[in-house]
Amino acid sequence: MPERARPWAEPFKIKMVEPLKITSHEYREHAIEQAHFNTFLLRSEDVYIDLLTDSGTAAMSDYQWAGMMLGDEAYAGSKNFYNLQANVQKYYGYQYTVPTHQGRGAEHIISQALIKAGDVVPGNMYFTTTRAHQELAGGTFYDVIIDEAYDPSSPHLFKGNVDLEKLQDLIDRVGATKIPYINVQACVNMAGGQPFSLANLLLVRQLCHRYGIKIILDATRAMENAWFIKNREPGQCHRTCAEILRDMCDLTDGCTMSGKKDLLVNIGGFLALRDPALYEKACELVVLFEGLHTYGGMAGRDMEAMARGIEEAVQDQHLAARIGQVLYLGKLLQSAGIPIVTPVGGHAVYLDATRFLPHIPQSQFPAQALAAALYVESGIRAMERGVVSAGRNKITGDHEYPALELVRLTIPRRVYTQSHMDVVADSVIECHKNRQAITGLEMTYEPKTLRFFQAQFVPTQKREPLVDLPALASTHFIHEPSLGKG
Repeated sequence: MPERARPWAEPFKIKMVEPLKITSHEYREHAIEQAHFNTFLLRSEDVYIDLLTDSGTAAMSDYQWAGMMLGDEAYAGSKNFYNLQANVQKYYGYQYTVPTHQGRGAEHIISQALIKAGDVVPGNMYFTTTRAHQELAGGTFYDVIIDEAYDPSSPHLFKGNVDLEKLQDLIDRVGATKIPYINVQACVNMAGGQPFSLANLLLVRQLCHRYGIKIILDATRAMENAWFIKNREPGQCHRTCAEILRDMCDLTDGCTMSGKKDLLVNIGGFLALRDPALYEKACELVVLFEGLHTYGGMAGRDMEAMARGIEEAVQDQHLAARIGQVLYLGKLLQSAGIPIVTPVGGHAVYLDATRFLPHIPQSQFPAQALAAALYVESGIRAMERGVVSAGRNKITGDHEYPALELVRLTIPRRVYTQSHMDVVADSVIECHKNRQAITGLEMTYEPKTLRFFQAQFVPTQKREPLVDLPALASTHFIHEPSLGKG
C-alpha cells in the first residue's frame, strides 16, 4: 500500500521566543511616511513579520550557539578558520577559503583580482551588489540568462539557466580574453529565486573550457538550488542534496558566498578557490580590504557558527522544510489568484507588481508602492525588486526599466511558522482587493549607487497629515486572535 500523506511540521522545536510589536493602521501609516516609503528605512521594532530579506535573519541552532562559545579570537590562525576551511573543502570541494565579513566582500575581492578596465562579465541575470563591484573594477555586466526568466508566468523549471547561444555570441563579439569569468548565480534572485539545472551548468563548463574562461559560482543559495535539481531534474531524485551540491561546485573554478543565507548565520561569508596563484592574490586583497586571511573581518565565533551551519543546512530534511514553507505561501497566494512569479523559487515568493497594480506606470515605481502598502496594511515588511533596484543607465542617466517589476516576500530560515505564512497570505490578498487605492510614488532622494537601500519617495497624490507616531502605538491591533466558531 502506498504510504498515506501525513501532516507537515517544522523539523525543529522552539527554545526561545522574541515578542513582536503589534501596531495600529494609523501608526503604520505614519511610520512609512517617516521612512519615506522605503521599507529599508523602517525601524525593525515597528515591523510585525519581517520579510525584507533572508540575509542574516536566520535562527541559529543550539549546535551553532554552542560553537559560538568555542570562538578562538586570536588575530592569526584561529582554529575556527581551519574548521570552516575543512567544511568548505568537504561539502563544496574548493581547496582554498578566504573568509570575508559578508558576501559582498567576496564579490569585491574576486572582481578586483580578475577584472580589468574594459572587461565584460557575463552572468545569468544581474544581482545588485555583484554588478556594482564588477563595475567598480572597470568591467561591464552582460546578461546571458534564458529568455524564460523574464516571463513571470513561464512554467520553465530552470529559469536560472544560462543561454548558451547568448554566451557564445558574446565570446564571438568581444573575444575570450575580454571575459575574465562568467558569474553563475544559484537560485537567481532578481528572476524570482529561480534555479539552474546541473545539465545546463555542465554545458556552460564545456563551452568555457574551450575558451579558457573561468566560472565563478554565486553559491549564496547553492544548497537550495541543489534541492530543486534533486526534485525537478530527471535522474537526480535518488541523490542527496550534498552530493548534488558537490557536483555543482566541481564544475566551477571558485565561488563567492554570503553565509547569511544558506548557512544560517547572521554575519559572514567567504571566497573559495581552486587556483593557488589566484588564492595568493585574493589573500593580498583581503588583508587590504577585510582583515587577515585567516579571519577576513569575522570573529572566530562567527566562523565556527558558519562551519557548523554548513553541516546543518546541506541536510535534505532542512532544505525540504525551508523550501516547503516558501512553496506553502506561494500556493496560498496562487489559489487566491494573486499574480506571482511561477514556479515558486527557493527563498521567497515574488509578487508581480506589474499585474498587481496595472494602473501604476513603471515610472512611478509600482513595486516600491506595493511594498509600502503591504506594510501599512499589516505591518509586514517586504522589498522592491524592480526599477528602483535596477538603477540608472550609466550612459544616458535614465532609469533602467527591467522586464520584471517585483515585490519580494523573503522568508527567513527557521524563524516563522506556517501560521505566520497564513497571516502574510491574508494581508497580500487584502491589499489585492484594495489595489485601486494604491498610488504611485515619486523619488525625492537618490544615492548614486545601490539606491534601493536609501532612496526616498513621496506619493504622487497628496496624503492627509497624521498625528505624532508615539501617540498611535498599540491602539488598534493588526490581527485579533481568532477563538474559532461554536
